[in-house]
Amino acid sequence: MRTPTDREPDGLAAARTAAGGDDGPDAYDLRHHGDAEVGAGLIDLAVNVRAGTPPVWLRERIAASLTDLAAYPDGRAARHAVAVRHGRPDGEVLLTAGAAEAFVLLARALTPRHAVVVHPQFTEPEAALRAAGHEVRRALLAEADRFVLDPAAVPEDADLVVVGNPTNPTSVLHPAAAIRKLARTGRTLVVDEAFMDAVPGETESLAAARDVPGLVVLRSLTKTWGLAGLRIGYVLGDAGTIAALERAQPLWAVSTPALAAAVACVAPDALAEAAEAARTVVGERAYLLDRLAELSGVEVAGNAPAAPFVLLRIPGAAAVRRDLRAMGYAVRRADTFPGLGTDWLRVAVRDRRTTDGFVNALATALADLDM
Repeated sequence: MRTPTDREPDGLAAARTAAGGDDGPDAYDLRHHGDAEVGAGLIDLAVNVRAGTPPVWLRERIAASLTDLAAYPDGRAARHAVAVRHGRPDGEVLLTAGAAEAFVLLARALTPRHAVVVHPQFTEPEAALRAAGHEVRRALLAEADRFVLDPAAVPEDADLVVVGNPTNPTSVLHPAAAIRKLARTGRTLVVDEAFMDAVPGETESLAAARDVPGLVVLRSLTKTWGLAGLRIGYVLGDAGTIAALERAQPLWAVSTPALAAAVACVAPDALAEAAEAARTVVGERAYLLDRLAELSGVEVAGNAPAAPFVLLRIPGAAAVRRDLRAMGYAVRRADTFPGLGTDWLRVAVRDRRTTDGFVNALATALADLDM
């Protein structure tokens, strides 16, 4: 029988705390991401990029842009295309080298006195704020409430609040009305919508909302379109905030191929394809949950019907993850997310054949744990 204290075979350092323990700045490895779990020969359930992407037509559009590499990138067409897609003026859009760059720009451009990050969620916002010298407080959502947002969990004096929707890794889709309650005059409210295009109809999105004071929405084209290696995302907000972020951004930060991808991915045909992909995820996720329900000792968190990942609580998850690796499956450890401990894993939603193989392997790992 293996125990959670066995040595990591892939050299990853274990998180130094479980949920409910020390939640200080050094208690979690905020820079750990799912790509560190993936290795040669492993089936990737650790990274939340849609499988089989980018599609051929998108690769061709990106390849066609390579003839323009001698010129400096010109982001005006991409900026306008994104603005039209969300019903905003061009001055309320900033293209970025992935959503991760947007978090760095926010940390550089803003001077919060009381920054709060709502956890569990993607750790890069807090990491970027801390790297820029800001103090960060954590508002931890309760497992007993299935990690659903309680606006009262955020201190009134917070002048910068960051929340994900749907949230990675919990797969919770918070009601837009609840997020709106976080808005205050004098507060910047950052909503990370990197996975919102995986939600059919993008219900609960605030990307087009221009009536929420201090609202900044981050979007990514990485997940649905398989562009993690290209780095393309964008920020939506009031013109003043966008201008401040642009001043903090290096010149020509977004490459010509990435700009071409942005134009392509917000075109009507692409949006229709993304919507169909989101509907497919609903079915594949439901199938995964049905198969997981066959196993005892596996708890599923979250409430979003279409997030392309699920958060699982499994006693002895660290040992289970190592056994899964030995059987050819990479899953994402979740004890690096503030508010979660060593019993949590995140698993990407894949096709049914992959799901069947994974669930069978998980059943074997669970049996090994009980030996």
